Amino acid sequence: MTDGKSSARQFHGGRGRRAVDAVMSVFVRAGVVPDTYLLTTTGRKSGRPLTHPATIVRDGQRQWLVSPYGVVSWVRNARVSGRVTLTRRGTRVDYAIREVPADEAGPVLKRYVVVASATRPYFDADKDAPVADFVAEAPRHPVFELLPIR
Repeated sequence: MTDGKSSARQFHGGRGRRAVDAVMSVFVRAGVVPDTYLLTTTGRKSGRPLTHPATIVRDGQRQWLVSPYGVVSWVRNARVSGRVTLTRRGTRVDYAIREVPADEAGPVLKRYVVVASATRPYFDADKDAPVADFVAEAPRHPVFELLPIR
């Protein structure tokens, strides 16, 4: 990534992606996919709930939500509402979110590519790259800290 050009795969939604999400959602609801939840945001235009599978990164008591595909619909929805809901095995938890700056996002992104290996092609930095490479990628992969609403 030294020439400023990304060689990472670009995300393209559509019917195929929705089909993959639908199949994955069945496994997530059953709780068989580690660290993966159903993420629900409220549509910023429609006001309807929209749900997608999402992998969570943890470090002790702290948790983060990562967008491996960039600024996609759920990211824009979350930014507008300032909150998300995560569901797994019938348990729903509401969270306020805080989008973190690049220097804070870098270590989270590095952990993310280890736990969510299917998304690695969307990153320029390899899982073994230094944190600085992930800090450089942070503007392309929004990271939100999850703050439980009590």
